[in-house]
Amino acid sequence: MLKFMVVIYRREDLSPEQFRRHLKEVHGPLAKKLPGLKRYVQNYACDDAKREHPGWDAIVELYFDDWDAMERAWASPEGAASDADLLLFTDLKRTTWSVVEEVTVLP
Repeated sequence: MLKFMVVIYRREDLSPEQFRRHLKEVHGPLAKKLPGLKRYVQNYACDDAKREHPGWDAIVELYFDDWDAMERAWASPEGAASDADLLLFTDLKRTTWSVVEEVTVLP
């Protein structure tokens, strides 16, 4: 299984609530349509009185069978629609993404 993670920063002209609503209600349904997508998880930064906010707004995890399946998803019309939507709610100058190796330390 291949895991692709996106660390998302919201556009500065959007409130945290607007960003979260867009990711959950608009972008999430688009991402779910990616061909070959096996699992999709949205993680949101929470307020924590004991820790400074990390600066990012969400981390998204997308799982595919392998590298080729992921590349086919990005090259699909659904991938193009998902990419186009990113412009509407993310700061693409700060948002980053990568395939990652997940190592389970404690099951």
